[in-house]
Amino acid sequence: MLLTRRELLAEFLGTALLVVAVVGSGIAAARLSRGDLGLELFENAAATAAALVAIILALGPVSGAHLNPVITGIERALGGITTRVAAGYWAAQVAGGVVGAIVANLMFSLRAVEWSRHVRTGSGLWLAEAVATFGLVLVVFGLARSGRSAMAPVAVGAYIGGAYFFTASTSFANPAVTIARMFSNTFAGIAPGSVPAFLGFQVLGGAVAVAALRILYPAAGAAAAEVVVPHPTEEAA
Repeated sequence: MLLTRRELLAEFLGTALLVVAVVGSGIAAARLSRGDLGLELFENAAATAAALVAIILALGPVSGAHLNPVITGIERALGGITTRVAAGYWAAQVAGGVVGAIVANLMFSLRAVEWSRHVRTGSGLWLAEAVATFGLVLVVFGLARSGRSAMAPVAVGAYIGGAYFFTASTSFANPAVTIARMFSNTFAGIAPGSVPAFLGFQVLGGAVAVAALRILYPAAGAAAAEVVVPHPTEEAA
C-alpha cells in the first residue's frame, strides 16, 4: 500500500472532526445541562457516537478511517501496512486532533488553546483505558478478519457510545484524541500530566487485543484494505 495525500488528508480531517465532536459536544453539554453530570455525559456520548459513524462512512473509503494511532499501529504490526504509511497516519491523526481541539474551543468563544486542568488518574481509570482500547481493537479487527467490515461504522460508533458509560474513564481509547484533549480546559479535557499513563494503558489494551485476535482468527492475514472499512489501495486504484 502506497501513501498518498488523499489518505493523509482523510486521516487528518477525520481525526479533527472526531475531536471537534468530542470537545464541542462536551462544551455544549456542560452549558446546556449545567450541574447534571449524567445528562452531560449522555449528550457528549451520543454526539460523539453519531459523529463517529458519519465520519467513518464519509472518509473510510479513502483511508479506512483509522483515526486512531493504536488501530494504525496494530495494522502495521500485523503486516497490513508499511512503516511509512503508519508513520504518515500517526502524524496526520495527532495533528488533526490538535487542530480539532482548537477549532472546538474557538467555536464556543474560548481561547484557541486552554491547557486542561482536569486531572484523570488512578488505577481504575488506567484499567478502564486498557479495557476500552481492548474492546475497540477487538471490534475493528474482528469485523475485518471475519469479512464484515461494512458493519464497522455502526459497530464502532455503538461501542464508543456505550463505553462512555461502562468504563470509568469514559473511554478515550485513542492516543491522538487523548493528546488533543489536553488543549481544552473543558468537560472533555484531560490534564497534560494525566496523559502519559492513559497512552500507556491504551497501548497495553491494544497489545492484549492482538494476542486475543491471533487466537480467535489464527488463519486471518492482515488486510489493509479492510480496516476500519474497505478502501482500495493505491495499486488497485
